[in-house]
Amino acid sequence: MVAMKKVKLFQIVFTDPSKSFYCGGDKVCGRVEVEVNEVTRVSAVKALALGCAKVEYAKGKQRCRQEAEYLRHEEVLRLDDQPTDADGSVVLRPGNKYEYIFAFELPQQGQLVSSYKGKFGYVHYYVKAVMERPQQPNLECKKSFEVEEPLDVNTPDLLSPTGGMKEKKVTCMFIPDGQVSLNAKIDRRGFCEGEDICINAKFENTCSRIVVPKAAIIAKHIYQANGRTKVFRQKLSSVRGNHIISGMCDAWQGKTIRVPKIKPSMLGSNIIRVEYALMIYIHIPGSEKLILELPLVIGTAGLGSRTNSVSSQEGSVSNASQSWVSLRMPSDPPSCCDISRNFSLDQPLTPLLDDFDGDDSPIFMNTSAFPFPPSPPAYSEVEEDYHANPHMLPVC
Repeated sequence: MVAMKKVKLFQIVFTDPSKSFYCGGDKVCGRVEVEVNEVTRVSAVKALALGCAKVEYAKGKQRCRQEAEYLRHEEVLRLDDQPTDADGSVVLRPGNKYEYIFAFELPQQGQLVSSYKGKFGYVHYYVKAVMERPQQPNLECKKSFEVEEPLDVNTPDLLSPTGGMKEKKVTCMFIPDGQVSLNAKIDRRGFCEGEDICINAKFENTCSRIVVPKAAIIAKHIYQANGRTKVFRQKLSSVRGNHIISGMCDAWQGKTIRVPKIKPSMLGSNIIRVEYALMIYIHIPGSEKLILELPLVIGTAGLGSRTNSVSSQEGSVSNASQSWVSLRMPSDPPSCCDISRNFSLDQPLTPLLDDFDGDDSPIFMNTSAFPFPPSPPAYSEVEEDYHANPHMLPVC
């Protein structure tokens, strides 16, 4: 909204202010409201709709910048039942409220990029109104609107399973110290926020250290400018498994991690991309992690076709015993871990070792005494206890 000496009100109002976002092919409608304090002659009122992406960051002493345009629409607005002069100008008088109506259609789906605001760039859509007055400076006002391009994850490619295998040899003072390995699989690559990712995995530890398997959802923000690429990574949520001592292995059968409330993947821009991955890794004290990354595509919810995706998720649990027969556990007597416990016993009073993701993690066991349950972890590493399968197998 703009307010000046002669112009009392100059603002843009969308017809449906409750609409949170627009999609490709939607019509954007609104009006430009004008009120004046004294008689004012207006040559023209124009509406300009713009959508652009911009990337900017420093690379050493160089400043990298790149822009891309996705939307440009311009029209001259008219007042209904308002007399105009020969040159098209109108006279606005105090005490009246004037409304200039505008409407335009967004390009079809696939031609726009969803709105975005990140650390080194943004994708911004807005409507700008310009009031031209004879022998006076132009007045401008802007109004932003959000665009969210639909991304359906119920395609054969994104509903197919994916997985991988990694192993790493561990050394201590250049002396071989065994190895760790992981083999993991998920039932599909496409998810929406609020859904659970079902993980089946097997971990083996033949080194002398106590290791911890973990999984996390990672966001990768990729910025491209001046022929250079900058990647900014974020850990969004994570879970962890049991400690695995030397000579033992452990398995996850249907362990889940929930997709948090996040923006869908952004894959249509040539200068800004947002990609997601499920990182399954083994924390090894005194050594670099063993990491396996499985790419994910986060889609838009509410497309009316989530049934297939959810069915695939439910079927993955029932099929886990068929596709992961080698991970089936032998029948054991009931474990004390299965007995109901109060909250004070949810964490062992003497953990096997201090488990951090920093480079200064200890290799050897360190007894830490505390009378109460530990405080919640930092937001960047939200850990969850795992009680689904407390058993461990010796390495074969």
